Amino acid sequence: MSFLEGQLLVASPAMSDPNFARTVVAIANHDEDGALGIVLNRPSETEVVEAVPELDGVMDPDELVYVGGPVQPASIVVLAEFEDPAEAAYLVVDAVGLVSDRTGLERLGSATARRRVYAGYTGWGPGQLEAELEREDWIVEPALAADVFAEDPGELWGSVLQRKGGQFRLLARMPVDPTVN
Repeated sequence: MSFLEGQLLVASPAMSDPNFARTVVAIANHDEDGALGIVLNRPSETEVVEAVPELDGVMDPDELVYVGGPVQPASIVVLAEFEDPAEAAYLVVDAVGLVSDRTGLERLGSATARRRVYAGYTGWGPGQLEAELEREDWIVEPALAADVFAEDPGELWGSVLQRKGGQFRLLARMPVDPTVN
């Protein structure tokens, strides 16, 4: 079995779960016990400092909380680019990983170069993700640090498929509602 840390899962157009339609998920941990990931391209309308006042001064005041997935949606998860990657709970790609308790919110500004805040995460039990991959619910592509901090998260699904190339370039241009094509 090959594990998918450092990979993106791009929802196939056939994905029937509305929690994941047109999502791009960065996999932070994957082993025989299951997998953990963060949806990268679902900004909410809530500002970070409104949801987590302790981050005032660390985050841009206009920065939004992203919906990281349907698991524990009231919990806050932070993906950041670390000055010292050893401080990450899990690395996703390069020096980008999940903030751990040992970094703490008070050191977040000095320990990281960039950061993004998520409400919740995605999770799969043993064999669940493998079954979804077998059904072709997901398209796998290596993650780039730029994907985590995409300027326009609404374009991430299409841009990752475009980067993958081949037949995926056609999917990248597929409208949300194919009947309007």
